[in-house]
Amino acid sequence: MESEHNIKLSATEISQLWSAYMNSSMSKCLFTYFLETVEDTQIRLLLEQSLELADTHLVKLTKMFQREGYPLPYGFKVEEDVNKAAPRLFSDSFILYFVYNMGIIAFNFYSLSKTLTARSDINTYFSECVLELNQFDTEAKNLLLSKGLYIRSPYLNPPKEASFVKSQKFMAGWFSEKRPLSAIEITNVFANLQRNALGEATMMGFSQGAQSKEVGRFMVRGRDIAHKHTEIFSSILGKDHLPVPMSWDTEITDSRVSPFSDKLMMFSTTSLIALSIGFYGTSASTSARKDLSLHFVRLSAELGKYAEDGATIMINNGWLEEPPLSEDRDKLANT
Repeated sequence: MESEHNIKLSATEISQLWSAYMNSSMSKCLFTYFLETVEDTQIRLLLEQSLELADTHLVKLTKMFQREGYPLPYGFKVEEDVNKAAPRLFSDSFILYFVYNMGIIAFNFYSLSKTLTARSDINTYFSECVLELNQFDTEAKNLLLSKGLYIRSPYLNPPKEASFVKSQKFMAGWFSEKRPLSAIEITNVFANLQRNALGEATMMGFSQGAQSKEVGRFMVRGRDIAHKHTEIFSSILGKDHLPVPMSWDTEITDSRVSPFSDKLMMFSTTSLIALSIGFYGTSASTSARKDLSLHFVRLSAELGKYAEDGATIMINNGWLEEPPLSEDRDKLANT
């Protein structure tokens, strides 16, 4: 019988490994700069742990690509994509919250990769990543809580008893009287509001130091889109007299020297856009009120156009790295 380690990588397995390498190389660049400017000792320790995880993952992934005969992705490199001498652009509080959210994204990615991969060595790698990110998430969350920076969703009073929907009016939302938001809908709106608030501040910082005017305009556009989406979600919560979380705009300094290359900032931004579209899709499918689901669909379309324009900028500048492709059988055919 063929041993499992002689089984070739499936398209799914190589796609998850390729994405993991790209994201880990980007994360290493971000953490490297954050460590240059962070002042809080506890946050520094968490960043050092983050950087160590990124380095460890890159070493393991490099060996996998080499063993399988796949070219190593180019990804991002500290010497090319990070300006360590750049002045402070982000506050310590912002850095902690940003890194915490990066951990959430990585946790979700590795969990999905674990379910998608079958070859034992690849499955084991992603299982180890899930355990590492689970521990990291706990430590980052505890640090946010200890500093009073963890943002909780609204509290609800417990109902007197379980109940069932009695009318189609439960799904109404445009012209008829709206019912109060359900706990699931509050979760969707609140989480997307938080992500947009963080994205708005991130785009603000990126726009200040962009080296090219085209990239600067793209970041300003992203900042304004995130601000608009934040206002929409805030309005939805406000109509039910629910609290709205803080913004992060004041955590960005007035520095106009970018710590990152335009290539890295574009990749980071377009990756976040893709994630946001996915979050909106999930929110639309789990929100029973029609006005909410239509909001998510409409805002997804706006993000889709923004993502397309971002991809165009990256292609025109030679920044969009191509993932492994299947063979073009028409070109290979002797016709």
